[in-house]
Amino acid sequence: MSRALKDFEQEVREWISVHAPASLYGTRKGRFDGFWGGRKAQEPSRDVRRWLEACIERGWTAPTWPTEYGGGGLAREEAEILEAELVRLKLPPPLVGFGLTMLGPTLLDFGTEAQKQTHIPPIVQGKTRWCQGYSEPGAGSDLASLQMKATLEEGDRYLVNGQKVWTSHADKSDWIFCLVRTDTTVKKQAGITFLLVDMASEGVSVRRIPLISGQSPFCEVFFEDVRVPTDHVVDEVNKGWTVAKALMRYERTMIGAAMGGTLSDMEQKLVGLARRHLEASEGSLPDAHLRSEIARNAMEARCFDLTLQRIAQNLAEGQPPGPESSILKLCASELKQRRWSLAAEIAGTNCLGWDAGGFSTEDLGLTREWLRSRANTIEGGSSEIQLNVIAKRVLGLPK
Repeated sequence: MSRALKDFEQEVREWISVHAPASLYGTRKGRFDGFWGGRKAQEPSRDVRRWLEACIERGWTAPTWPTEYGGGGLAREEAEILEAELVRLKLPPPLVGFGLTMLGPTLLDFGTEAQKQTHIPPIVQGKTRWCQGYSEPGAGSDLASLQMKATLEEGDRYLVNGQKVWTSHADKSDWIFCLVRTDTTVKKQAGITFLLVDMASEGVSVRRIPLISGQSPFCEVFFEDVRVPTDHVVDEVNKGWTVAKALMRYERTMIGAAMGGTLSDMEQKLVGLARRHLEASEGSLPDAHLRSEIARNAMEARCFDLTLQRIAQNLAEGQPPGPESSILKLCASELKQRRWSLAAEIAGTNCLGWDAGGFSTEDLGLTREWLRSRANTIEGGSSEIQLNVIAKRVLGLPK
């Protein structure tokens, strides 16, 4: 490490010691993992607010973004030092959300200067929360078949009609970035436009979608004669598919990283679960097959973590994620699903509970996590779709 980077590392440590509240140390990937922000958010605790405001002032809610939009302007090596220090202290990120992980990077790549000035600072400051309007009832894996229409009216407005589905956190969001059909006379990918819509617009309504796990971030979003200014189009009309593909790479990278984070201490959790249910408080676990499965999962998680670090380095250097992001999404979702299936297998009949009667809180939580994991290989692009992308775009195999 160069002298300049060593000085920066010392600066980061001193800054954190002054500005990070003691109550947040050790909470990363635990009881708290960052504030989502937005107009509809409940006011966070005083310590969370203090941490957020300190990082906003320094630009460290988006450390590598340009300073003119409120980012930190850090180089890759500096951003890595900051993140490593937060991880070491188990401090949560000050702000999270789809604005930071998906829309912001996409606007930096494709947005007009006016769009960047309008939307990126509120993202950095946690003032707006974004959701993603891609999937429709008849357009999920085959996303290019979407039918939600945006018809140009006289003047400078579009009239938007249609429905989006599986929209995560739509009920808590202020804005939605959508794919809409603006031309039905060309092939389906060529008639799509990327549009930004204020969720407070007249004609937008949201309905929650319940899941078998008992918890759900998913919603349906309905658009009935919603008027949207034409300057809310990102890039060009009918060129939204190009923007969408770029954003999906950011999305799959984000999903992979998020799922990977939940696996970081899963080995210890699996061992602890096995000791409790197999009544093996010390020494080697009595089941050799189970020992092998836990070890295999731990090795896969370590390999995945190293891959994430390489991707993070590329992003910090300004390299947008390529089709290789599908590998992250595929591996993370499959690995997470196998982890929870193994946990359910260890728990046996103790993983069959739904109510408190005779079941521990931990086992009830395990049941819900196992059920929730069934969706991991579908949401954000199914495993089959990711395999197609990897085959065509990464390996260059013929159609």
